[in-house]
Amino acid sequence: MKFPAPVSATWMADFIGAELHGERNALIHGINEIHRVEAGDLVFVDHPKYYDKCLQSPASFIIINSDAVTIPAGKGILVCDAPFEAYLKIVQHFKPFTPSAENISKSAVIGAGSVVMPNSFVGNNVVIGKDCIIHPNVSILDDTIIGDRVVIQAGSVIGSDAFYYNSKKDRPNWYRKMLSCGQVIIEDDVEIGAGCTIDRGVTADTRIGRGTKMDNMVHIGHDTQVGPNCLFAAQVGIAGGTIIEEGVTLWGQVGVSKTLTIGAHAVVLAQSGVPSSLAGGKTYFGYPAEEASTKRRELVWIKRIPELWKKVMD
Repeated sequence: MKFPAPVSATWMADFIGAELHGERNALIHGINEIHRVEAGDLVFVDHPKYYDKCLQSPASFIIINSDAVTIPAGKGILVCDAPFEAYLKIVQHFKPFTPSAENISKSAVIGAGSVVMPNSFVGNNVVIGKDCIIHPNVSILDDTIIGDRVVIQAGSVIGSDAFYYNSKKDRPNWYRKMLSCGQVIIEDDVEIGAGCTIDRGVTADTRIGRGTKMDNMVHIGHDTQVGPNCLFAAQVGIAGGTIIEEGVTLWGQVGVSKTLTIGAHAVVLAQSGVPSSLAGGKTYFGYPAEEASTKRRELVWIKRIPELWKKVMD
């Protein structure tokens, strides 16, 4: 999330009650979580396991709960007891929850030729391009941006909060919600089936590339980047922070884990599970998903195990 205007590091330290060390003069342009952080951003970390990752990231400033770290040149740290609570305070200040009292917000912009059918909801600051069709009972939540000629079938939800929690087992409520301040961007000529859900980014964007087509009951997790001209069949589920490159096909009930990459023009056959990155231009099957030709040979040998065992025993 970018701030409406950059703020000084000293202002931010005072705002969250932190001690500022290292760089003091640079401005902070926004806040991002570690997977999407950029130069000029602020990021938070509250576990020693991830200190070095955050300190060596592109982030210019780090909210951290220890001053016993080496600060890289040109970076600043804001030391406080509860970095996660500081994150929540920043998001609530710069991106406060704004309730809606109407089905189509007055701040929404809807392009010429677009149709929003009855019982649909269009939230604050939504932008819908030209010649789109939004079918009944669709919810398009705050800050979503939709291109031209997009079709969204009935019952889909675009821009729901990320499934993303801060976990600490030393408190009664183990899982504290990490407030979402990102958005969803849907490019031109995308078609989204009935009952699909696309989560907003935690602090950045979830993006669906131009010309991508989704069947019914597809779920796209927070901060996922889907390239152009992808094809997703029914009940595909993609976890957060994943990169799906151009022209990827995922057939029915494929499950894709978080923060991995599926290369351009890969095909993953039905009911496969993808726990790690896949190279492009190949066809995959099974769990864990492997090249389909290899997996099929394995299945042939598995079927022969009883026969082989019988020969051994005889």
